[in-house]
Amino acid sequence: MPESSTASGFGRVLVAVYAVFALAASARSIVQLSTKAGEAPLAYSLSALAGVVYVVATFALARDHRSLALGTVGFELVGVLAVGLLSLVDGELFPDQTVWSDLGAGYGYVPLVLPLVGLWWVLRGRRDKAPGAHTTRGHDQ
Repeated sequence: MPESSTASGFGRVLVAVYAVFALAASARSIVQLSTKAGEAPLAYSLSALAGVVYVVATFALARDHRSLALGTVGFELVGVLAVGLLSLVDGELFPDQTVWSDLGAGYGYVPLVLPLVGLWWVLRGRRDKAPGAHTTRGHDQ
């Protein structure tokens, strides 16, 4: 039985990073929405959306649901770029830092790099499964 792409090595690290971001973004958005939602409703709602995206991406990557992972991680990249650019253009919309604001600067730009790595990982797995591919999943890791 072939091993899933996240069963060992880099796949586990990727899932772990997504899980940490899922917990951090979700917890931060809960605090922001419950204590100061009126100050910046757009920013804190988008922060909650980021938390949900990270939870779904973590699940999809951990369970090797490639289509869901591709859609979620692709949405994540669009979100990071859109929110990041919006926060750079109009910083007043984001009085407190959110996970995607300023292109993830407060998080070491990991939110900007993570979906790129995630997309590479998911697409790499699809290539490995393609007919005529010279490697098989589980043996090239």
